[in-house]
Amino acid sequence: MNDMKSLFFSYIVVPWLVSASASFNQDSQLILGPVTGQELNGYFTDQVYLKSRRAMREVSHGMNIVANEPDDSLNPEGGNASDLPTCLLCVCLTGSVYCEEITPDMTTVPALPKETAYLYARFNKIKKISTKDFSDYVTLKRIDLTGNLISEIEDGAFSKLMVLEELSLAENRLVKLPMLPNKLTSFNANYNHLKTKGVKATAFKKMGKLVNLFLANNQLEAVPQIPESVRILHLQNNNITEISTDTFCKGNNTYYLRPNLSEIRMDGNPVVLSKNPDSFTCLKSLPTGKYR
Repeated sequence: MNDMKSLFFSYIVVPWLVSASASFNQDSQLILGPVTGQELNGYFTDQVYLKSRRAMREVSHGMNIVANEPDDSLNPEGGNASDLPTCLLCVCLTGSVYCEEITPDMTTVPALPKETAYLYARFNKIKKISTKDFSDYVTLKRIDLTGNLISEIEDGAFSKLMVLEELSLAENRLVKLPMLPNKLTSFNANYNHLKTKGVKATAFKKMGKLVNLFLANNQLEAVPQIPESVRILHLQNNNITEISTDTFCKGNNTYYLRPNLSEIRMDGNPVVLSKNPDSFTCLKSLPTGKYR
């Protein structure tokens, strides 16, 4: 009897245990990914993150994890980022969402966790911002949409964001600006297709907390009204052909000073700044640009 038990254990139980152990190790490897030892600010490497994301998605659908399933299952042919939950595509931390260079393509603003304060959705293929995209996320303080394909933003798209402080729309395809929140401290629209007819002269007038204004590498023909609070103004590489005594100063007030505006870049514009010396009397430093 003992011999039979030994044979049963050796030929049946032991192989089963080895197989189960191998299966467990494969599943663990799938969930955790190969350990590279490289971490940045607490984030896993892309390989680790992608594998864990796939495992989480399968578990959420009640599926068994298959160790040999190819990694391209994350991006089925014809798939779209909108087909998957945001926090399986992006890195979601407390109050912050990072959706950068998402595959499959992210073409619209993703649904965000409630109370998101910081959204980084850079280098995707978002084409349009509608009024409903941010209407439910009144806690947003920073939105970075750099490097997308945005050509249209509906007026009112940012109207409910009462605490928004920083907005970057750089490296997109905008030809005009929407209405912007008055509490912005930093606005970046570098590298777009903005012309003066698409940027109202008073677009920034009521933005009394604006400190950094970046409008470089566009097609502006004139300088919009700049709030008193602005310290850094980038207008380089536009089509600005002239300025006046009212552009930065007040032509009817020779005692007016503007100490906050400490950096103005106008290089790469057709305007010859030396033709208008009275235009800079209120500034503590001359703009960077062409003087002859």
